[in-house]
Amino acid sequence: MIAASRLVPAVVALLAIAGCSGEDSGKAASPAAISAAIPVGTGFDFYVLSLSWSPTWCKANDPKGKTDQCEPGDGHGLVVHGLWPQYESGYPEDCPSRAPRRVAEALGRQYLDLIPSMGLIGHQWRKHGTCSGLDQADYLAVIRAARERLAIPPDLLTSTQPRDLSVSALETDFVKKNPGMTPNMIAVTCEGRLLDEIRICFDRELNFRACPEVDRRACRKGTVVVPPAQ
Repeated sequence: MIAASRLVPAVVALLAIAGCSGEDSGKAASPAAISAAIPVGTGFDFYVLSLSWSPTWCKANDPKGKTDQCEPGDGHGLVVHGLWPQYESGYPEDCPSRAPRRVAEALGRQYLDLIPSMGLIGHQWRKHGTCSGLDQADYLAVIRAARERLAIPPDLLTSTQPRDLSVSALETDFVKKNPGMTPNMIAVTCEGRLLDEIRICFDRELNFRACPEVDRRACRKGTVVVPPAQ
């Protein structure tokens, strides 16, 4: 656990990073700035940052748009699903923790720009955050830092019409946009023929790193359909 004297400057620095990069989600924050600011988790080997293509999730799970994430007109495209501690083989989940199981509204609402549902924020904390060796505030701060570390290709920033995209081209675009990333550090997943998730592997300091087991679970289709944001 990070001492309070280290947490305050870390959180301030992360808020500064988010403020500087919030105008264009396609650009990544400085890796050096993020590395200097982040709390470092313990008890696992690396993270997977899972970015969900929201229209695919909503089609399968909430087609009537009753949840905040799927409400018509919100226009959600690529959103943060979660940040998952991993072992080299397998992963921990639902770990014992002295921290509260529920994420306070005042804390969680600071992250609705990334994870558009308090229910999902709470679920990610209970299933994955409790295995990070961090408290709630630090875990959520690392989620923001991981997302700010990543630059998103233009094809996934906006989508008003359904499109077919090559899986290999998607991975190549991410690699081109993110110095230090290689194809074995990213996995595109699919739900049937639809784009499901983009999974990026980071070490505990949020440097890109290889993750063979995650890469092996990637979509094996040549192309995926990208449904439009609603």
